[in-house]
Amino acid sequence: MILSRRALLASSAVGLTLAAAPSAARQRQGRGAAPNLFIGTGGTGHTYPGATVPFGMVQLSPDTGVERWETCSGYHRGDTSILGFSHTHLSGTGIGDMLDVLVVPATGPVQLQPGTIENPDSGYRQRFSGEHAEPGYYRVALENGVQAELTVTERTGWHRYRFPRGAGHVLVDLSHLVADRPGARPLIDEALLALDADGTLTGTRRMFRWAKGRRIFFAMQFSRAPDRITFVGDGDALQPAGSTSVTGKRLKAVLHYDDAGAAPVMIRCGISAVDAAGARGNLDALLSQWDFDHVRSVAAEYWRGALDTIRVEGGTADQRTILASALYHAQVAPTLVSDADGRYPGLDGIAQRAPADGAAYSSYSLWDTYRALHPLLTLIQPDRTKQLIDDLIRQTAQSPFGPLVWPLQGKETGTMIGWHGVVPLAEAQAKGIPADYAAAWPAIRKRSFDFAAPDKDNSLGRDLYDRLGYVPADKINESVSRTQEYAYDDWASARIARVAGAGADAERLIKRSGNWRNVIDGRIGFARPRFADGNWWTPYDPIQLGHMPKPDWRDYTEANGWQASFLNQHDIYGLIAQIGGDAKFEAKLDALFTAPSTLPDNAPPDISGLVGQYAHGNEPDQHVPYLYAYVGAPWKTQAMVRQLCTQMYKNDPDGIIGNDDCGQMSAWFVLSALGFYPVDPVEAAYVFGSPLFTRAQVALGEKTLAIEAPGNGPDTPYVAAVTWNGRPWTKSWIAHSELVKGGTLRFTMSRTPHRGFGRAPADRPPSFGRAPS
Repeated sequence: MILSRRALLASSAVGLTLAAAPSAARQRQGRGAAPNLFIGTGGTGHTYPGATVPFGMVQLSPDTGVERWETCSGYHRGDTSILGFSHTHLSGTGIGDMLDVLVVPATGPVQLQPGTIENPDSGYRQRFSGEHAEPGYYRVALENGVQAELTVTERTGWHRYRFPRGAGHVLVDLSHLVADRPGARPLIDEALLALDADGTLTGTRRMFRWAKGRRIFFAMQFSRAPDRITFVGDGDALQPAGSTSVTGKRLKAVLHYDDAGAAPVMIRCGISAVDAAGARGNLDALLSQWDFDHVRSVAAEYWRGALDTIRVEGGTADQRTILASALYHAQVAPTLVSDADGRYPGLDGIAQRAPADGAAYSSYSLWDTYRALHPLLTLIQPDRTKQLIDDLIRQTAQSPFGPLVWPLQGKETGTMIGWHGVVPLAEAQAKGIPADYAAAWPAIRKRSFDFAAPDKDNSLGRDLYDRLGYVPADKINESVSRTQEYAYDDWASARIARVAGAGADAERLIKRSGNWRNVIDGRIGFARPRFADGNWWTPYDPIQLGHMPKPDWRDYTEANGWQASFLNQHDIYGLIAQIGGDAKFEAKLDALFTAPSTLPDNAPPDISGLVGQYAHGNEPDQHVPYLYAYVGAPWKTQAMVRQLCTQMYKNDPDGIIGNDDCGQMSAWFVLSALGFYPVDPVEAAYVFGSPLFTRAQVALGEKTLAIEAPGNGPDTPYVAAVTWNGRPWTKSWIAHSELVKGGTLRFTMSRTPHRGFGRAPADRPPSFGRAPS
């Protein structure tokens, strides 16, 4: 069954330097709406409100639950009690993990179990009030009287707790993790807690939740030495007084303060996915002072640089906040995984080391983020993108599975389908980002052509795909989606093959990238399950998830027949021809957006945000509103994009229509609100939509892009005309190579459609490396 869902300091010791922010952005700090970090923390957005820095290793945030799908991030805005504050979180994912090293500031009798959300008094849970979150900082008032504050550097979490007068304690719960239910199989197989001679609390655990065998190490220091410490072993067994360590599986430590309220208790905690020395090294990289406010100010300054890459005018106050929040969420992942010394957990099980000018990252949600998140970063974070691409190349070469899929702290989870790690590489190469792409080719070639190479769930049926031209529905589940997504990866891989000088392999991949045709039945105009004998599934129903020979068997990935019919991103004109030409394809798109929003009872919750049968709350079809441009009807794209921007995103905890998926949903909004979107990132072109604001200024490294739409408002979704640097622009798209030169892109907006704009075949977007015939 398929798994579906990283200064104002003169010293660099804090690990944060403002040099990481684009210089053009530094000149524009302090302007623009502030993000609302609670957007996405309600509903099924699965984000968290706590403290992190852009792409940082540490995400120090409150946890409110671990047992429900709604708390995949560890937090849900609707919950009324907090378990404590842990150091690692996933942003917007549909599967939960992390939540490492929970810290619980408490008063009164020591409670070693969390209690239930229904009855917080049964454990160490605390009701709370006065929550406040801003980039790099979080605070809350707990019912026990403790005032809690959190901030971070790249690799460390900082806590400041102000206790009421009298005794108090700090519980460190190393047994806390996602989906830890009473009576469930053990998810931790070994752990250690120890008090070092200098008073540093250290520890480690190995977990088998999502990333099987993932290990975390930590080193924790305290501004005030506790009066005593109690170690707690398995079964909450108290260790003898004077113990300095404990081993087992479910471990805890209690630091007791006889007068906790005498002065704030501050904690700094370094983590590492490599070893104890790495955690110590990440901690020792800090300045020696206990200056919480200074660390907070540096984190805030770092975020100001990252968020000032895009500034907007116009729209509503809520829309400006949504934009800032989406830009924030688009810069929390991938997350740093290399230590201060450059070491990181290799996907081959060996500790690797990044070069001095590089870094290694984790939480690459590639099935999601190749679509909009990585394209957005190529614009606003070119230096970071270069670092990410170099890292993807290294990790692709190191992984026994080749191109990355969904790696999490040194473990390839193989979640979702395809091997979409090739797409950001091909996209970056197409956009002229220099890198040693040929170094990744042997591993990509192995995944593409060596059918004896090891597979995880994401790449099942590769041999059948190559031999039959499609993945048969009676052999491998999610076959229709697999066929089309494998074909897209072939398209991307062919570009890397050419760079590596493997021309014959590139041609083979290009030819095979046409396999999508073998699961699109042109007679009915739908993606359709096909069996090994060549026959189609009958009777066909596009609402269903497939032919379902088993309860958990689906022929599409988080989609049904309607949504899977438009998965093709790289050969749009081929798809148009397969459906029957421009008129039929346009009608098919109309039908998608106007069909009854009916789903079968067994549909996964990921299929959400329905407009007809189009599902904006999940990734497979997020390019589809832009496909009207390929049949010369971009006015329909404009209307639909404006509708989605205004209806699917809110300034509210339930403000993201589905899982944010490490920033992909947010990146879609950012790009679409600017007025363009990369239907196929590898094509290195952007299709125009409907800009949401009257003016936007985008920092493109050292250059600036101004986007103007004077007079734009809620009643002007249509584009009447476009100019680029003062020249008329009749095309419904623009090349990346043109856009990154900087300049002014000006839209003339209208209340009514201008059907002539982008209508001519010569003005339609390119696809599969060519213009429409």
